[in-house]
Amino acid sequence: MITILRDLLRYNGEFRIGFALIAVVAAMAALSFASPYPPNDVYVVAPDAPPSAAHWFGTTSRGQDVFWQLTIAIRNTLGFGLLVALLSRIISILVGLTAGYLGGWADRILMAINDTFIVLPLFPILILFYFVLRDSMSTVLLACIMASLGWAYDARLIRSVAMSLKQREFTDTAIFSGMKTREILLREHLPYVMPIVFSTTLNNMNWSIGLEVTLAVLGFMDINTPTIGGMIYWANQHTAIVAGVWWWIAFPILLVVMTFVGLYLLAVSMNAYIDPRSRLARMGGGRS
Repeated sequence: MITILRDLLRYNGEFRIGFALIAVVAAMAALSFASPYPPNDVYVVAPDAPPSAAHWFGTTSRGQDVFWQLTIAIRNTLGFGLLVALLSRIISILVGLTAGYLGGWADRILMAINDTFIVLPLFPILILFYFVLRDSMSTVLLACIMASLGWAYDARLIRSVAMSLKQREFTDTAIFSGMKTREILLREHLPYVMPIVFSTTLNNMNWSIGLEVTLAVLGFMDINTPTIGGMIYWANQHTAIVAGVWWWIAFPILLVVMTFVGLYLLAVSMNAYIDPRSRLARMGGGRS
């Protein structure tokens, strides 16, 4: 993986731009641990103050410093997206590798379940979960629900790779040497799908962060936990744009757009790296 990152940073401009954007976002999230204000306290500073030397991004109508509130919000939003992506990757890897390697009835059953999840309307289901579990709904619970719904597309992609790996010579060698199915999947096949897993993880983070922001803006999640969507929700509740407190919305939107673009560029770059012809052309090997 280190070699892949080194090659991407060296030969892929899109990856460098995406890496720089995500580095800025990650730095903002890291600063949250140095915040001088408790994340849920209100009226700790003068409200509605414009950006200044004292408050770089201004303050909100709730008396919160936008900069420090934004560091905590982006940390929680990134953590939410990463949790959803990791949990859904576990499911997609298990289903994809197992279905592709075993084939037969196991493949048919797993892919029938997979296709069912693909056609489910996720947004209405998430809203339904919110109304059913409103009193106990938390960010972690919502992440688990989204992870259980967001693995199907990537599982089918991993399955297609696993089906080709099953026909390779090293798989036959592993079988003849007495390796169990679990060992073949984890030791022999998993390393080959890791670049795809990394790429789909970035896409899944973008998807989950986008849904989190949308649900929070509409008030369909725990708005007391600072997130990017939660900041925009409170700004709308206090009619920030009408009141002229534009910085309350502008800076959260700018940061989340940087996150989306950065993750997208990283995912596109990884997809290009996975394609041997594209990788060869970028590294200068495609010239005759």
